[in-house]
Amino acid sequence: QVHMVESGGGLVQPGGSLRLSCAASGSGFAIRTMGWYRQAPGVQRELVAGITNTGRTNYADSVKGRFTISRDNAKNTVYLQMNNLKLEDTAVYYCNTATPPYWAWGQGTQVTVSS
Repeated sequence: QVHMVESGGGLVQPGGSLRLSCAASGSGFAIRTMGWYRQAPGVQRELVAGITNTGRTNYADSVKGRFTISRDNAKNTVYLQMNNLKLEDTAVYYCNTATPPYWAWGQGTQVTVSS
């Protein structure tokens, strides 16, 4: 079973930036399409960015142009660069495979955008 550990969250003002990291343990990372998800209180978890094993990316409309997903297969790590953060980006951010079968969910990392 692969486990993910997310990090890099924090408190930031609107317009600020954060870079999230997700380190995956176990085998299989390099061949899977990976994704960053977020879940705000009372809201269903949503996929906001995905990256294939060859580096093709896609984004939810709500983050397009502001977020950039990348990966380092040698380090089993996926990143999410978040710029021009908005109040509505406040959520717990998780990484996992972008399609089933999903791996066990990690604890996530809290991102709070507040003035």
